[in-house]
Amino acid sequence: MSTKARHAAPRHSRPVAYGRVRGIYLPRLTDALAASMATYGIPLLVLGTTNSSSLTGVAFVLAWAPRLCTFTPAGMAVDRYGPARVFRLAAATRALVTGLAAPALAMTDEHTALGLVMLLAACAGCLTQFSYVAAESVGATASRDAGDGAHRVQSVLLGIDQTAALAGPAAGGLLLQWDGPSRMLAVIGGLSMLSAAITPRMRHAPRHTPEATTSPAHGWRTGWSTLRALPALARLVAGLALSNLALALLEAATPVIVVQQLGRSSASVGMVWSCAAAASLLAVAACRLMMDRWSLTTVGRCAALLTGVPCFLIAHADSYPAYLTLIAVFMAGDSVLAVVLRTLRSHLIPAEVFGSTLSVTVLLLLLPYPLAGALMAVVDPAAIPTLITVCAVLQCLGLACAFTHGTRSRTHRGRHRRK
Repeated sequence: MSTKARHAAPRHSRPVAYGRVRGIYLPRLTDALAASMATYGIPLLVLGTTNSSSLTGVAFVLAWAPRLCTFTPAGMAVDRYGPARVFRLAAATRALVTGLAAPALAMTDEHTALGLVMLLAACAGCLTQFSYVAAESVGATASRDAGDGAHRVQSVLLGIDQTAALAGPAAGGLLLQWDGPSRMLAVIGGLSMLSAAITPRMRHAPRHTPEATTSPAHGWRTGWSTLRALPALARLVAGLALSNLALALLEAATPVIVVQQLGRSSASVGMVWSCAAAASLLAVAACRLMMDRWSLTTVGRCAALLTGVPCFLIAHADSYPAYLTLIAVFMAGDSVLAVVLRTLRSHLIPAEVFGSTLSVTVLLLLLPYPLAGALMAVVDPAAIPTLITVCAVLQCLGLACAFTHGTRSRTHRGRHRRK
């Protein structure tokens, strides 16, 4: 589809009388903070309660596996009802769920509390995906409006996500260590309610396409056929899915590695991801300038190298400072890859089927997360370094294929627009 045709395609409705900061960036920040605290705080809560790496892996599976079932309904809901309405409802429901969970955990015994935490992980994961798909749809509209500056909008959005990743794990770990789970869940609920409250209303109703929203299966077929028609995007998604397998395993294994193998506290786990988020913010700021000067493929190849090398070294890190540093470098490269993906995705996917196609792409990218949790649940902790090495090999192969063929057509288009 040509650039002119893409811009002529119907778009999602836009915020009324709000700039990007008030209408897009601020609601995304508060929602991302809540999601980050839930994603990293709940496995820590399970580990602190049971001292079991297997149950921590199970919690990770329960946090991610239900999300895979909600992507198609989330994309259909965004295409049919509009991103603002879906975002607001998902954030408000998450606030309600965490608000009910906090007092329930305080009044139950240890075994019942563990079951409640597992259920909370599943519910929070599902609701987070609805709000994520909605937020990404709004961001894609802003990117299309920005034209040649799409990568700048996407770098700001990713910077917001990394800011949340910087504050969320550290805050969750500290609240969990000092005040227990009730205070952490109360903060997650408060941030979720704030996200729902500040989401602006939309000027126009979204365009209804009944033929594309009659059933989840039809929505999946629509998104899948669109992705298959965009080979550059499909190859990049496949490469990043293998890269996400390494990332997911590191996320699932970090509480076990830091607490049990390196002898640190739960707050130190949060510090790992906070430092990684700080490195990611610097990388995102740098890649914004790099993409102004060089092609998307060149920046992507540099990021792939920056991600692949540390992944091999992480398996052999024998001290906390070395582990923290390598994770930070790994996440810096991964964040640049995310900007490359988001920029390509916002330009290539037609607006009228963006929600359904986004759901398919994100589903493929997140399939490794429950797989990583399952691996953590069945693998002996002593075998974790070997498992990380295997994932690093797969990551290198996937990214090499993606950046040898995956973005070539997009690079030529980008150069033509900049002339």
